[in-house]
Amino acid sequence: MDFAFAKEHEMIRNSVREFFSKSCPVDLVRELKDDDKGYDPRMWKKMVQLGYQGLVIPEEYGGLEGDFLELMIFMEEAGKKIVPSPFFSTVVQCGLPLLDFGSKSQKEAFLPGIAEKGDIWSLAHTEATNSEMVAGIKLVAKEEGADYILNGTKLFVSYANSARYFLVSALTRPETGTEDIITLFVVDANSDGVTMAQMPTTAHDKRFEVTFTDVRVPAERILGGLSKGWTVLQKTMQSAAVLKAAEMSGGAAAALQLTVNYTKERKQFDKPIGSFQAIQHRLADLLTQTEALKYLVYKAAWMISEGSPSDFYISAAKAKANTVYHNVCHQGIVMHGAIGWTEEMDIGLYHIRTRAHTFDGGSLKQHRQKIVTVLQNHRPDFMTLYDS
Repeated sequence: MDFAFAKEHEMIRNSVREFFSKSCPVDLVRELKDDDKGYDPRMWKKMVQLGYQGLVIPEEYGGLEGDFLELMIFMEEAGKKIVPSPFFSTVVQCGLPLLDFGSKSQKEAFLPGIAEKGDIWSLAHTEATNSEMVAGIKLVAKEEGADYILNGTKLFVSYANSARYFLVSALTRPETGTEDIITLFVVDANSDGVTMAQMPTTAHDKRFEVTFTDVRVPAERILGGLSKGWTVLQKTMQSAAVLKAAEMSGGAAAALQLTVNYTKERKQFDKPIGSFQAIQHRLADLLTQTEALKYLVYKAAWMISEGSPSDFYISAAKAKANTVYHNVCHQGIVMHGAIGWTEEMDIGLYHIRTRAHTFDGGSLKQHRQKIVTVLQNHRPDFMTLYDS
């Protein structure tokens, strides 16, 4: 299979790589880890000027009208520099569903704000059950005239303190007992009744508990139709899984390169540790893993771009990303020695990011289960190999 990218794709890659090399040095990543916002507003503004937030948004709404592969390339390059920004929550988790399911009036109202102004959005979906499934949603939206009243709490909402809008999942028809019980609402972040508190995380990323108390939302802010939220979320989760896997793939490749470079410098017995066969074999295994991950990501992204998304390749890519990124960083730290566990070494920053990315786009458990479902439904010959 030929994975050569088109000229316009390589132009995007070169542009993004050059921009982040200049605008997101590792010292800035360290600084932003303890910053209240968690991202650099100046860099975010420059990204808007370069059109990155509008990569896949049509020109009529102020975007560049690129394709899914361009978005995948952006995420991969951002992952290499572990760029802290609300891009994933804004463009991937909220912008894509607006693009795919928004009404014309909704697109006109919201997409130019993302593409031309850099409006920040956050998906408010996860709750105390820590489940991405329908059964995990408890926040309720009750109809009252031409509005809906939202009550409930969402957890791990990214960059909520900087968001202008939330995309909120809520129960609207719980009595049906089917998947058609969830509705997505576009909610102003400064609405009366919205409160938030930052949640401490091991990754030091900006996640918040957001509570909605009698928050009034007009019916025209429903995205994708009443009680059709699960359909919207399923497609969004597919794209999010692949794009987060792309970011993790870029991070794993960069972390591996850091480790290779360090093994050329660190010496034991007056020799670089990279000259020892045991270290060389470890590095060879890590390279094999990162290349396998990249293949799965490219394959899954290509199939989405062709309009034929594959449940198997999507879940395989994200599941592989969760294991490979962590393993590359962990083994990298081991080869750095004790100092690798400190924040003094760049490899530690990548290791921290593995924790932040674990659940975005679906957990390892969720995607493994989806892979098993595919195997059982479409590959019975494979499963019978293990029958006793």
